[in-house]
Amino acid sequence: MNETSVLTPQQIRAQFPVLAQSVHGVPLAYLDNGATAQMPQVVRDAMNAFEQHDRANIHRGVHTLSQRATDAFENARANVKRFVGAGREHELIFTSGTTEALNMVAQGMAWSLSGEPLLRAGDEIIVSGLEHHANLLPWQQVARRTGAVLRILLPDAEGRLHPEDLRRMLSARTRVFALTACSNATGYQPPCETLLSLAAEAGAITVLDAAQAVSHGALDVSALRCDFAAFSSHKMYGPMGMGGLVGRRSLLERLAPLRLGGDMVDWVSFDEAGFAELPARLEGGTPNVGGTIGMSAAADFVTELDRAQLAAHLASLREHAVRGLQQIHGVRVLAPQDEAAAIVSFVADGVHPHDIGTLLDEAGIAVRTGYHCAQPLLDHLGVGPTTRASFAVYNTHEEVERLLGGVARAIEVLR
Repeated sequence: MNETSVLTPQQIRAQFPVLAQSVHGVPLAYLDNGATAQMPQVVRDAMNAFEQHDRANIHRGVHTLSQRATDAFENARANVKRFVGAGREHELIFTSGTTEALNMVAQGMAWSLSGEPLLRAGDEIIVSGLEHHANLLPWQQVARRTGAVLRILLPDAEGRLHPEDLRRMLSARTRVFALTACSNATGYQPPCETLLSLAAEAGAITVLDAAQAVSHGALDVSALRCDFAAFSSHKMYGPMGMGGLVGRRSLLERLAPLRLGGDMVDWVSFDEAGFAELPARLEGGTPNVGGTIGMSAAADFVTELDRAQLAAHLASLREHAVRGLQQIHGVRVLAPQDEAAAIVSFVADGVHPHDIGTLLDEAGIAVRTGYHCAQPLLDHLGVGPTTRASFAVYNTHEEVERLLGGVARAIEVLR
């Protein structure tokens, strides 16, 4: 692995061929990174090398290609564990992304192959009101299935969470606390360390949705009192359809497997089965080996960047966008005070976000519009759907200026 390096935006952009294209005859300004970040060529090269030279199923073959594929798969696991700061007490389970990882935790708590499940009738699950649907819907369903009580830690009118509100909600019945590291709908970053610590001290199992944090190399699982952390590869410049669940080994051992089938068993008879040790017991079926290699290469890409430079660059882009949007009449920016975020979400009086997004697309600017899979939060804040621009390492202040000009023109036309 190379040492961290300070690169110019032009040097970084040159590593992303997709950014060189034009859309509607205009150079692409890709500002939808909160949904999916683009992949650098080095990630594609790593995946292509596997597919061209080592493609084989893992853990099941004695032939050379299978052994090479198995080694690459497990090396990727070790590398991604380092990237997210997992310690010796943690395991990394490969998943299809954050959604599967969170479902694995929630559903795995609801029933047990042997012994008592982790959730029972009368237990309480606290979910923050900031959450993506992927960290709300599984808990809704599990509460109905088990008889547990779902409680929501609501944010204030500005979309912020307060530790004292959580402290009042916690009780001896609190079994789970689920929280996002960064709201994908507003860009707000709650005081995770404080909130997770409060829940852990009350005896709750803590679950962190780290999808929006992992892309900046900002996740350090060992520094937080979280029992589970879920994330996606495509948010961190890696391939789609890949992700991970980092969990404390002692709790992962108690989760019922989400997928039953090949490679997650020690032995099987017609009547019963014995399940494999972690992490295999939670990774049933043929994994996306090429995707794990791509995710590992993406972790290296982020690691080799200068983290301070990256954080400062993203903060500068957001501050530029917030300041400019607030100067447009009738525009309200959500969570404008959260300077460290890479997301800026806004509404415009009398103008629907889908119409703004369509006109921006005609100008070659890609943004996200709608509820961002966080409808309860945006309804609670009274804003409904929004327009969201989200930044990555390759974005520039020139693109922010294009965004501001495009929004101003769109609102002028649509009003």
